Amino acid sequence: MKRIHKERDRLLRRLARIAGLTGALGTLACMFIPGASTTLEFALVVLLSLAAAVLVVVHSLHGNVAAALGAVAAALATVAVLGSAPVIDPVAIAAISLASAVTAPSVAITLVVRRDGVPLVGGLAALFLVAVGLIALAGHPMTTVVLATVAGWAVGATLGSVVDHAIDGAAERIEEVGRAHEAERLASELESRQRQDARVLHDTVLATLSLLAHSGVGVGSAALRQQAGDDARLLKQLRLGAPLDNASNAIFSPDSDDDMLSTTFESVRQRFARMGLDVNWHGVGQLALPRETLDALLGALGECLENVRRHSGVNEADVTVSDDDRTVRAMVTDAGHGFEPESIGAARLGYAESVVGRLNTVGGRARIFSSPGSGTTVMLEVPKP
Repeated sequence: MKRIHKERDRLLRRLARIAGLTGALGTLACMFIPGASTTLEFALVVLLSLAAAVLVVVHSLHGNVAAALGAVAAALATVAVLGSAPVIDPVAIAAISLASAVTAPSVAITLVVRRDGVPLVGGLAALFLVAVGLIALAGHPMTTVVLATVAGWAVGATLGSVVDHAIDGAAERIEEVGRAHEAERLASELESRQRQDARVLHDTVLATLSLLAHSGVGVGSAALRQQAGDDARLLKQLRLGAPLDNASNAIFSPDSDDDMLSTTFESVRQRFARMGLDVNWHGVGQLALPRETLDALLGALGECLENVRRHSGVNEADVTVSDDDRTVRAMVTDAGHGFEPESIGAARLGYAESVVGRLNTVGGRARIFSSPGSGTTVMLEVPKP
């Protein structure tokens, strides 16, 4: 908001500079018309007009209020010098009009937006009207000058106020858009967190409950107790409002000197070994992947191995990891029952969220190759940074 107000002030000062210089230079030009004034009047008005022009420029560049009041004073002095002549010809009246209706009111454009701007501008306008009125009382025709003075100050104050209100309105709309974007961002983050928590619960708690529902067939009691303990910790995190992170202990940093990836893969292999599924690893032993990408790959990989354990009818699977300049691939293969890939419903949480959803969040993808009686191969791909 502060920056918007700064730009507003810069715009208003630019408008004031244009109007003030127009009035001052116009008054100065009138003095060069032959017979328009005496030598003394010519010299004084030239000096005053140049002073008003300089002060308007100083005010427009730095926002100096003293410079603005100085420009008004110079314009008022110009009116006084020309109005004190015994005879005021049309050229002198034009010069007085320019000084009182253009040069001086130019600063109203900037002053009116100040906290005390309205009474200040009103007071300055009244001062010029009094000066012009005194000239009229001396017997000079000043009706046109009075009207021009009123119009000039009114236009200057109105222009500043209109620009100020327009910019304030634009600033409010910008803030509304910003609040809407922030609300959308928070909603998106919340949805993403909820989807992630759902994936974690599906891959851990629900999987353990499924084992218990089937009396833990093929799984030792020690493995069940360890898995249940891990799930209990996850549920406690959820109850306390902490974010769930199934890969919080599976971090691989490209800047680390430790071969954390092989340790991560080994922890996955050991977990499924406890659950009765032997996993044979092939391929590279270390990959430079950001944590988010590695977490997505390992989460999807774990779900694929869980599907092998639960649905393939075999107790062995192969995982082959390979990479090139752009992509890391993990291929999960089993020689089990197989199935028709079209039979997997798009709404099934296990595949749609825990595999495809995870990889999509990091720009990856998953492909299934299977047929009844011929085993299953799942290709997981994630991009390299």
